[in-house]
Amino acid sequence: MPREGNSFDVLVDGEEALPRLAQEIAAAKESVFLAGWAFEPAFRLSRGGPSLRELLAEAAERTEVRVLAWAGAPLPLFTPSRSAVRAGRDALVHGTKIRMALDSKERPMHCHHEKIALIDGRVAYVGGIDLTSLGGDRLDSADHPARGAVGWHDAAARVEGSIVEDVAQHLSLRWREVTGEQIRWQHEHAAAGTTSAQFVRTVPNSVYDALPLGDYRILEAYVRALRSAERLIYLESQFLWAPELVELLVDKLQAPPTDEFRIVIVLPAKPNNGADDTRGQLGVLVDNDPHDRLLACTLRQPTRAQQVYVHAKIGIVDDRWLAIGSANLNSHSFYNDTEACLITCDPVVATATRKRLWREHLRREDVDGEPHEILDTLWRDAMRDDSFDTLDFLPGVSRRTGRLLGPINGLIVDG
Repeated sequence: MPREGNSFDVLVDGEEALPRLAQEIAAAKESVFLAGWAFEPAFRLSRGGPSLRELLAEAAERTEVRVLAWAGAPLPLFTPSRSAVRAGRDALVHGTKIRMALDSKERPMHCHHEKIALIDGRVAYVGGIDLTSLGGDRLDSADHPARGAVGWHDAAARVEGSIVEDVAQHLSLRWREVTGEQIRWQHEHAAAGTTSAQFVRTVPNSVYDALPLGDYRILEAYVRALRSAERLIYLESQFLWAPELVELLVDKLQAPPTDEFRIVIVLPAKPNNGADDTRGQLGVLVDNDPHDRLLACTLRQPTRAQQVYVHAKIGIVDDRWLAIGSANLNSHSFYNDTEACLITCDPVVATATRKRLWREHLRREDVDGEPHEILDTLWRDAMRDDSFDTLDFLPGVSRRTGRLLGPINGLIVDG
């Protein structure tokens, strides 16, 4: 349920989020709890700063430090493998007081994908940023300068207040299911702001004893929000495979609720898997956009040296609903992986986040007008302008046979 009295800070790109997290870990007085898809002991949360192992080992000398990671893929065909994760765990904890557990209670062919940090039971980070260099530079900045490697666009939310209690209870459940140890938090979460927020998650059924029926509130939240949209649906994601959402978007495109209604989808040009699925679903949307209200786009480094890999998982509806977390727009995230997201219906936070993202992507400050007017002018002009090289139409949108790949592979791959 929604919780009142929270601070809710959206941190865009690793260069903003990760050093702040590192500072709070370094200042922790009671506890540090990290849960994630993958952890790299040598990963640095700031340029020139200590490694993750160094940071956590120092904190563990004075407080409890727990790390909960996915145990890795059972088959070495996928990354990270079970053996690689075990080796990483050994490297992280050896000679330290860090406690690390590996969660192998996954649904077959799926994973534990959430990315959460809890500091002193008081501050929580929930988002899409992994503490690893797998795939690209997680410490990329909003400018995404060309560095000879794939750029990385990501985001997380930092919250304080009553919502942290729900994050803590979720982490306690997972730790108990994996280790058998009960964590008892002893914190009173006083009001820290004015934002109402809700913690939602995906936990598949029959994975944890305490949740035999699972928990699928991320999908429920997205379905409710998209169904209610009147003026704007803005989505950033790594993948777009979920037929449930695509069907809702098609309905909106075929019968726009208002003249101002627009849909914007920001995806990576070359996702690390599922490219055909996403192209197929985009093809469905393109074929059902008679009023030209859809913008499907991607990000690039200056001079188009490399793509900027869109790893952020953000949804904004009508500047009144905001979701940020680890869940992609696919059936993996909605049904089969463990995921964590924060939702707020605070229009101030939602609007500020959209404008922040649009200033970054458009490389300009004047984004205060009506969203549909900005999209029809500034946004489309930038995408058509060959000299504007950081925002581009998404390549490879299928309009014919490829449009079937999304629904078919969504059923086969996502279960």
